[in-house]
Amino acid sequence: MFSFLLRRLLLSIPVLFGLMALVFLLTRTIPSDPAAVLAGDQATPEQVAAIRTRLGLDRPLPTQFAYYIRQIATGDFGTSLYTHRPVAEDLVQRLPATVELGVSSLLLAFLIGVPLGVVSAVHRNTWIDYVTRGFTTGGLAVAAFWMAIILQLVFSMYFNLLPLAGRIAQTDTPPQSITGLYVVDYLLHGNLHMAWQALLHLVLPTITLALPAIATLARFMRSSMMETLQKDFIAWERAVGYGHRRLIWIYALRNSLSATVTQLGLIFGMFLSGSVIVEAIYDWPGLGDYLYLSITTSDYAPILATTLLIGAIYALVNIAVDLLQAWIDPRVGEQQ
Repeated sequence: MFSFLLRRLLLSIPVLFGLMALVFLLTRTIPSDPAAVLAGDQATPEQVAAIRTRLGLDRPLPTQFAYYIRQIATGDFGTSLYTHRPVAEDLVQRLPATVELGVSSLLLAFLIGVPLGVVSAVHRNTWIDYVTRGFTTGGLAVAAFWMAIILQLVFSMYFNLLPLAGRIAQTDTPPQSITGLYVVDYLLHGNLHMAWQALLHLVLPTITLALPAIATLARFMRSSMMETLQKDFIAWERAVGYGHRRLIWIYALRNSLSATVTQLGLIFGMFLSGSVIVEAIYDWPGLGDYLYLSITTSDYAPILATTLLIGAIYALVNIAVDLLQAWIDPRVGEQQ
């Protein structure tokens, strides 16, 4: 298992390097000029050229990339032209918000998607199965930005049941940071009222982000569960008198989870990519919102650093999913 973990970590290095090179090249092909954006509309061509020289944008691309690699090696991700702060500080400040949203969405998707897939498989070709399959098809078809706007209109604007945007109200004070997760930090400080308020702010973006993941997990769980229910050991356990619920929710479920768990890494990657739109709509101050602002302002350094961080998180999550799969099914661990 250790050799597998080491091998996967080493293989992640060239993948992240390739990702960094690709994003670096793409950012340099954007028509917008960050020097002109930074200089402003009233700047003269000479002033724009001076800023471009100061930023090193007048150098050849290989020279710029080599310089950026040296920066990364020293832990320097550059300075944001938008916030005028070191990019590393911005990432540290915004990462907990994305983690809080991603973990809550993944937990909601798992708690709903897996049982939904099991129930659909057990009641195959009944009205329950048809309703579930219709829901999962709709969940995959609906665009995240459309769902976010509809949820805001219904639950925030019309019924006024949930907050419209943000992690907390603008008049409220953020908790003293312990974990960076507002709900957890408020609970650790014993402030139940603000923990509840932070949780309410989390509801709509979590549902928006989790909906396609619920549909994906339910479909995979249904397929895996139907395959498991056809196995010989299930027929034997039925013959010896195992209870139906125990058979379905313990033995069949555990044997079906292995294939479904492999999707968690892909789903978490979907959360990271989908959070750009969701965080921008809900004004959620995470990595997605930071990346959106950086793209709209042609801020190269945050784009590169955020993409690299998201790629590293994605790689680590997939390694963790492989280890979890080996724990659920020891046969997988032996193959690794």
